[in-house]
Amino acid sequence: MFVIHVQVQVKPPFIDAFKKACIETAKESIKLEGIVRLDIVQQQDDPSRFILLEVYRNRDVPLRLKETSHYRDWRDKVLPMMAQPRKSTFFTNIYPDEKNWV
Repeated sequence: MFVIHVQVQVKPPFIDAFKKACIETAKESIKLEGIVRLDIVQQQDDPSRFILLEVYRNRDVPLRLKETSHYRDWRDKVLPMMAQPRKSTFFTNIYPDEKNWV
């Protein structure tokens, strides 16, 4: 599996709007075949910082996701909410593997 951690820092006045936009988009995105999970986590000691944890069956799925209208709408909506450009880090899943995913 292919895992992406997207680090986002949001301008404080937009925290609630950012969370709402992410949840709405995740609910649509998870319907796309090949997406295992999409988690939105907020840092406890700095609520303006988020990690979007994305798990895909393969490297092609995120490219298909970026072609959807709901992803493009999300991207355009949250861009002005960000305090700085988002940063993505890419991982290969070691364990659990697809057969043992909980």
